[in-house]
Amino acid sequence: MSYLIDGNNVMGQRVGWHKDKAGARRRLLEEVARFARAAGVTAEVVFDGAPDEFFPDGSRFMGVRVFYAARGSDADTRIKQLVEASRERRTLKVVTSDRALADYVRRCGVEVIRSGEFRRRLDAVAAGTEESEQEARAGVKESELAEWMYYFGVSPDDDQTQPKSDAGARKRRSKKKR
Repeated sequence: MSYLIDGNNVMGQRVGWHKDKAGARRRLLEEVARFARAAGVTAEVVFDGAPDEFFPDGSRFMGVRVFYAARGSDADTRIKQLVEASRERRTLKVVTSDRALADYVRRCGVEVIRSGEFRRRLDAVAAGTEESEQEARAGVKESELAEWMYYFGVSPDDDQTQPKSDAGARKRRSKKKR
């Protein structure tokens, strides 16, 4: 499954994105890359305007392919061309809020996802990633603790302040004293 994303439509879901267009593009690419890894999909983003100097047309950023509208054209036209060239239209999803583009790609047999819906998916993955990173820093998840205790042969009733090996050594020492 792959996603073909109208980058400016998704960026437009954030207030003030136009104040730092290059920064907004990079943030979107990072979010899409995180989403693609989490979902196990491929992703391509098409932007309006001139190519970024660091990400030329057709380049990859963190696994996400980056395209731009041709000079004197727009991203919708480029997306139509990419849809027409696609061999896997049944598994392609186009992300856009443009009604005319959505109608066109549906007629080509491609599923459409509205930009706002896709923004919510990106946000959900970002929230999940933050939780995962916090859990990784914190250690074992609370929900996994019992499983790990069972795996290592630790009973919930065992003294958790004293490792099991030290408890055995303590018993041997007390026997020697007698």
